[in-house]
Amino acid sequence: MKRSALLCALLLAGCASTSHQVKVPMPIECRVDEPARPAMPSDALTPGVALDRFVAVLTAEIEIREGYEGELLAALRSCTAPLVAQ
Repeated sequence: MKRSALLCALLLAGCASTSHQVKVPMPIECRVDEPARPAMPSDALTPGVALDRFVAVLTAEIEIREGYEGELLAALRSCTAPLVAQ
């Protein structure tokens, strides 16, 4: 009986000396500034504007929106990217 108790104690002591590292994801605050929404050219259009002017303004607005979406996507990716262990 003493022998098995001693054997269990030795086995448990061996387990206690082994270190285990557990990696648990921890939520952290995202500290990225939200990009400012640019002024859209179509906001300044008045009713009755010529069709060619209307198309030119909307074409320019597409470029502005794509740039803004790129900034939003970059901010989102920096918040969702995995952290690098240091």
